[in-house]
Amino acid sequence: MTNKTIIIGIAGASASGKTLLAKTLIERVSANGNDDIGLICEDSYYHSQDHLSMEERVQVNYDSPKSKEFDLLCDHIEALIGGETVAIPQYDFVNHTRFIDKTEQAPKKVIIIEGILLFTHRRLRKLFDAKIYVDTALDFCFIRRLKRDVGERGRTMDSVINQYEDTVRPSFYKFIEPSKKHADVIIPGGGENQVAIDVLSTYVNKLLE
Repeated sequence: MTNKTIIIGIAGASASGKTLLAKTLIERVSANGNDDIGLICEDSYYHSQDHLSMEERVQVNYDSPKSKEFDLLCDHIEALIGGETVAIPQYDFVNHTRFIDKTEQAPKKVIIIEGILLFTHRRLRKLFDAKIYVDTALDFCFIRRLKRDVGERGRTMDSVINQYEDTVRPSFYKFIEPSKKHADVIIPGGGENQVAIDVLSTYVNKLLE
């Protein structure tokens, strides 16, 4: 087995189960005594919006590729592959901009990147050794998103529903769903698909041997 860092991309609709799949996979692998695996979330790479008023920030389409600083994410992945530690931005979903503090990510043998728009970016796609698309029905995604944004991100129910109708659903069909064609593997149900988790954990464990 080569010493090359393996980069796995997990994409899919908002609240499709990407994060659950990634974290469950890491837990399964770590249970075998191997912690040489890391996770980076695309959400950390929303652009800093300190220069915008709150009213302007609310109007941004956060489901468009333009909302993410993908070149910085690519730079960080390349640095990790090269054995360097990187400082990952942290995003404040309540105030729609970045926190001042960053989180250090050390190089790992396997690094999972999860996010809705990963496969829309050509340079980023080329960095993935495996591309996984989580295919979940949009009605389930909406319910999960509503619970998450109200319960964890300080949003009102009306704001979540309006955003979903105005930008989330249209952007899914414009950007995210078409990017599925770039996936190597398509998984229905995300982190609740136990068969897929068994297969992926076996794959990752072999990479780590």
